[in-house]
Amino acid sequence: MSDHTVDTAEKPEFYLTEDHHPENSTNLGFWLYLMSDCLIFAVLFATHGVLGRNYAAGASPADLFDLPIVALNTSMLLLSSITYGFAMLQMERNAKAETLFWLAVTGLFGAAFIGLELYEFIHLIHEGAGPTRSAFLSSFFTLVGTHGLHVTFGIIWLITLMVQVSLHGLIEANRRRLMCLSMFWHFLDVVWIGVFSFVYLLGVVG
Repeated sequence: MSDHTVDTAEKPEFYLTEDHHPENSTNLGFWLYLMSDCLIFAVLFATHGVLGRNYAAGASPADLFDLPIVALNTSMLLLSSITYGFAMLQMERNAKAETLFWLAVTGLFGAAFIGLELYEFIHLIHEGAGPTRSAFLSSFFTLVGTHGLHVTFGIIWLITLMVQVSLHGLIEANRRRLMCLSMFWHFLDVVWIGVFSFVYLLGVVG
């Protein structure tokens, strides 16, 4: 009877069986995304700097902007940044319910910010100061509207993460996502401080 030869050679692998997600690669990729967003807002700020005095015989910022409402809107976004920080602290304590609570508060502040911004836009358009009225208003609506869209997307992302945390808890993947959203949210706060100072305050005072 002939001997049966057993082939002990390893079979080739066409995919990786071990974890191939490099450590901190998500954070690095997200930082690169934020840098690209910085370039977008830098261009919009520069555009407004060039066009911000071209009123086309129309109303100036001092005639249009209601600084108390803008200041209230600013406080909504700054408070949302603080409450998101509270959420991150609770995440570090692995307190799921408290994390979700502060995320919800953050979302409410963000929604209030968007609501006040929409009110301002509607009021300006009703007064005949729409984005096509002058170069100044075109650059204003583009800059502020782009920031508002980012906040809106941030709120949608926030709600999505709240669902993920509710279903799966504070697992490593959700912690990483919450950290990325934290960077995004605080970035929008910094941009808005620039908008408030450069567009509103200098526009009215200058």
